Amino acid sequence: MSRLIAFNKPFGVLSQFTDAKSPTERPTLSRFIDVPGVYPAGRLDRDSEGLLLLTDDGRLQARIADPKFKLPKTYLVQVEGIPDEEALDALRKGVTLKDGPTRPAKVEAIEEPQLWPRDPPVRYRKSVPDSWLQLTISEGRNRQVRRMTAAVGYPTLRLVRWSIGDWSLDGLPPGEWREVSL
Repeated sequence: MSRLIAFNKPFGVLSQFTDAKSPTERPTLSRFIDVPGVYPAGRLDRDSEGLLLLTDDGRLQARIADPKFKLPKTYLVQVEGIPDEEALDALRKGVTLKDGPTRPAKVEAIEEPQLWPRDPPVRYRKSVPDSWLQLTISEGRNRQVRRMTAAVGYPTLRLVRWSIGDWSLDGLPPGEWREVSL
C-alpha cells in the first residue's frame, strides 16, 4: 500500500532530507519527518512555504511532479504593488519567460488570507503597498510563480503553495504533516 504525506513546509527549509552542499546546517525535511522510504513529489524552493507531498511510490511521485499530467498547483502570492487588470490578464494568457512561454494561469486578486506569521517576516515598506493573488498553474518550472509575477511588474514577497490537485494545506500548521488518502 502506497503512502502519501502532506507536509506544510516552513520558510527556509530545503525540500530534501539532507544538505550536502552547505558547510552550515540548513534545515531539511529530516528535522520534521521521520518516515522511512518517503521522498518529495516535486520541489518547493527554500524561500517558499506550503504544501509538499511525499510518497514511497515512484509512479505516484512521477504523476504528481511531472508537468505532462497537468496537476493544478494553487498558490497564495503576496506581491509588491497592486496588480492592474492588464497584469492579471497577462498572467491568464501566459507570460514569456527566458525559458519560453508559460501555460495560461488562473489568477484573481484576493483579500489577505489568514495565514500563520512567517519567520522571518516579509519586509514591510510604508511607501510601497502590497496585495495578494490566488494563482493556479499546471506546470512547475524553477521559481515559475516568482518569475511570472516579476514579468508583469509585481515581484513576489511571499509564496505559499496551498494545494496540489485535490490535496490542500487546510488545517495543517507549518512544520506539521499528515497522511492523506490517494
